[in-house]
Amino acid sequence: MELPSKLVENAVNEMSQLPGIGKRTALRLVLHLLKQPLEQTEELATALASMRKDIQFCATCHTISDAEICTICSNSSRDKSIICVVEDVRDVMAIENTNMFKGVYHVLGGKISPIEGIGPSQLKITSLVEKVKKGTISEIIFALSSTMEGDTTNFYIYKQIKEYQIKTSTIARGIAVGDELEYADEVTLGRSLLNRIPFETSIKQ
Repeated sequence: MELPSKLVENAVNEMSQLPGIGKRTALRLVLHLLKQPLEQTEELATALASMRKDIQFCATCHTISDAEICTICSNSSRDKSIICVVEDVRDVMAIENTNMFKGVYHVLGGKISPIEGIGPSQLKITSLVEKVKKGTISEIIFALSSTMEGDTTNFYIYKQIKEYQIKTSTIARGIAVGDELEYADEVTLGRSLLNRIPFETSIKQ
């Protein structure tokens, strides 16, 4: 894309690296910013830089946080004995939007995928097992996407914690096989959590 300004071209190139943003959309966004007051653009740039520099990951559940412990884990009204295991931060946000889950989360940071070179050691599985070992957890809810990678990850974790004889469940298949949680509507996702089934049952299906 040939542009009359190298500065605009550089901004477009950087903006187009964002997911779902092509060169044309990036150009529209950049030209929009040029029309805004300089202070507004500077505030946007400062907010993005500050987010990237100062964001933390909760020491307990590994979701994004402004402090060492996130607001969910530090909330005294949440049931710390029930842990919902999810792939990433977007899944936490999706479930929280349902207002139907009052436990806490554990963010793995991905799914086991040999094709992509992602093994168990690259995920936050060890810290989850350590939580179970402490004996304060009553239930683990597997809420990974219904894909081969998600099912593989669920089963791997299940084998790691099976000997501790705690309740394990998985969200009901109101979520279509192959769907990502972040794209599920709130009602369907909420019902899938409420109608969760024993994990052992899901293995036999």
